[in-house]
Amino acid sequence: MIKQIRVDQLKPGMFIHDLNCGWLDHPFLTNAFHVRDMATVDKIVKLGIRELYIDTVKGADVWEARTQGEVNAELERRLQEIAEKRSERPIEVDVKDEAARARRLQGEANKIVRNMMDDVRLGQQVNVERVEPLVEGVVDSIFRNQDALLPLARLKNHDDYTFQHSVSVCALLAAFGRGMKLDKAVIRELALGGLLHDVGKARIPDRILNKPGKLNVDEFEHMQHHVDEGVQLLRESGGVSEIALQVTAQHHERFDGSGYPGGLAGQGLSLYGQMASIVDVYDAITSERVYHKGMAPTQALKKLLEWSSHHFDPQLVQAFIRAIGIYPSGSLVMLESKRLGIVLEQNEGNLLEPVVRVFYHAGQKHYIPPEIIDLSKFQQDRVASFESYEKWNIDPQQWLPG
Repeated sequence: MIKQIRVDQLKPGMFIHDLNCGWLDHPFLTNAFHVRDMATVDKIVKLGIRELYIDTVKGADVWEARTQGEVNAELERRLQEIAEKRSERPIEVDVKDEAARARRLQGEANKIVRNMMDDVRLGQQVNVERVEPLVEGVVDSIFRNQDALLPLARLKNHDDYTFQHSVSVCALLAAFGRGMKLDKAVIRELALGGLLHDVGKARIPDRILNKPGKLNVDEFEHMQHHVDEGVQLLRESGGVSEIALQVTAQHHERFDGSGYPGGLAGQGLSLYGQMASIVDVYDAITSERVYHKGMAPTQALKKLLEWSSHHFDPQLVQAFIRAIGIYPSGSLVMLESKRLGIVLEQNEGNLLEPVVRVFYHAGQKHYIPPEIIDLSKFQQDRVASFESYEKWNIDPQQWLPG
């Protein structure tokens, strides 16, 4: 049986099923292993892990601990409560009208960030003026209809992850800021910080940055320097607001003080740094990496909820979920009718009833004529579960608008 335990309950003789730290590189070869000694326990404690999962069939038990099923049921209940709160997100244009513009913007953004990182590697300063029009375009697209750009931001390949991750964090922070009803000028600075937050990685050796496997302890410590390197680069370049600097400096900090580089906690963190840490983790755990299988977006939101007991501000996590939806646009979902569909748009009145394009019948195992269904108006069907594109061997780009 899989159970969730507190890290202070971990003892030699237990079998760890999951370290429960999806955003964190660690010195262990795998997330699942036997705990042989107290030295291993101490390593796990020092990583800042607060809760993890054990397999009681393969190792010692903690009889009073909650099962994984019980934890999941509680998270599902909390997601349902969040979904019941109305999310106001005025839409200026239809998603189909914004789709082509969003695709061009994403392609341009990836090229600009790649060139910026290459310039920094060659010793040049960050040209903030060059990326500001791009950020303006991202924010405007999010305000017109965020359901066009956000699904595209999730599409990444292994070789270009660093560039594409920066673009995705930029777009997600713009949507988060809009959901928080921040001033548009603030959102632009927030999004700029998202685009630049990993610029310090340009000063990390390629052998570490592009290593096809897990980082060892020394490599991980070296990788952590990208935060300070990024802040230094932006200060040297000039013209970067305090908001954007806070995003860059604090996107790896955690609410309980377990993050880096400053170990900041609670009120020591800025609002914008906390927002960036949530978005950075969400995008990282939903992305496919060489050594990391991406989670389905809804599963990732449940993990953020779970981790908000310690690592993130619970109210901010809930605000982020409302901003992007329980089933974020671009997600693959199974309806109760056994039809598979991609989420196209959110219904602000009910996050559990998005607009979906169905195209495959899972029960009959064949493709069906594509059909767009607004679940808020079609009461005969509803979302039964979130699904993995990999499991069904489906290319999401084939079914997105534009």
